[in-house]
Amino acid sequence: MKFSTKVPIRRYTNTIDYSSRILSIGSCFAENIGAKFDYYKFKNNTNPFGIIFNPVSIEKLVARAINNIPFTEADVFYHNERYHCYEVHSDRSHENKEAFLDNLNVILQLTNDQITKSTHIIITYGTSWVYQLKQSGAVVANCHKVPQTEFDKVLLSVEDIEQSIKNTIELIQSLNPKCALLFTISPVRHIKDGYVGNQTSKAHLITAIHKIINYQLSIINYFPSYEIMMDELRDYRYYTEDMLHPNKIAINYIWERFTESMISSKSYEIMEEVASIQKGLAHRPFNPDSESHQEFLSGIKVKIEQLQEEFPFMWFNS
Repeated sequence: MKFSTKVPIRRYTNTIDYSSRILSIGSCFAENIGAKFDYYKFKNNTNPFGIIFNPVSIEKLVARAINNIPFTEADVFYHNERYHCYEVHSDRSHENKEAFLDNLNVILQLTNDQITKSTHIIITYGTSWVYQLKQSGAVVANCHKVPQTEFDKVLLSVEDIEQSIKNTIELIQSLNPKCALLFTISPVRHIKDGYVGNQTSKAHLITAIHKIINYQLSIINYFPSYEIMMDELRDYRYYTEDMLHPNKIAINYIWERFTESMISSKSYEIMEEVASIQKGLAHRPFNPDSESHQEFLSGIKVKIEQLQEEFPFMWFNS
């Protein structure tokens, strides 16, 4: 007896393994998936400029990184005792302007390098709703708690999103034509936009992406994170207490579906070994100085050294 419908996902041809270099960009769900890559010790970088929700802001940052357009004083402003930039998340804000600009431009160069070397770039869109500065009409990635009277809230049309995605793809391919691109929609519900507004927003994103995606499983593909949450996990038990964000169970399940379709089967054994080490390192003994625990730690150390012989980039926090 079946108690849910399962979203069919064909196995991708451009799978990820431990030789892959992954760049994850986008909404807070990109952070969830990025954390899984980090846990299993893949070569992954997530949201160098912080969480970005909308397609236009992602496109702008990709364009800046690829074209090596440095951040200048004209791109930052002072508010609530910190310097901010409308193109990046408030997590990157700083109390010192010079240090802020230096940090942004270091990240910019690193992002250019990451895009150049990536074998896979995963882009997760969260919303079609954007905030535009009334003074300039520019779309912002983050309002930084500036009064809402300074912005117009606008729903991007399907055509606008489609063009933005096309621009993003062309920019990345101009620098790294062999990179596999994977798009997905965040399953996080943006109820601040209203129930109908949230559904409309997601529908615009899904429609725009599917007008572009090549269904022959080329280097541009789509992973149905949103659809899995809505159709397979159709129950509030899979949400956090705010009833908006997927909880740990849901994230783990979506990761399992991702692993089945997007990660090379030859990596599964290595992932299990990494997970074993991670669980061992997380173990907290009653008596850290006991002989048995020291033997346990020695065993973990041997496992780490064996893995690092084959994968020197793997490092574990003790």
